[in-house]
Amino acid sequence: MKKNIGAVDQMIRVGIAIIIATLYLTDYITGVLALILLLVLGVLIATSLFSFCPLYFLFKISTKKKSKYRKRAY
Repeated sequence: MKKNIGAVDQMIRVGIAIIIATLYLTDYITGVLALILLLVLGVLIATSLFSFCPLYFLFKISTKKKSKYRKRAY
């Protein structure tokens, strides 16, 4: 699994997850919408922790910055 999520993308995902959690804990969202958003929250946290997004992989997208110093194999 090659990492394809950069630091800024991770922060955005965690921020959205915090917003969803806050809305759920304050009972602003309930019912089926709450369950769907909790599932989204889990996906956002998991992808942030592993720095890997399967959808990014399928579409060959990467928000991770490439190092300007390449490792050379000798």
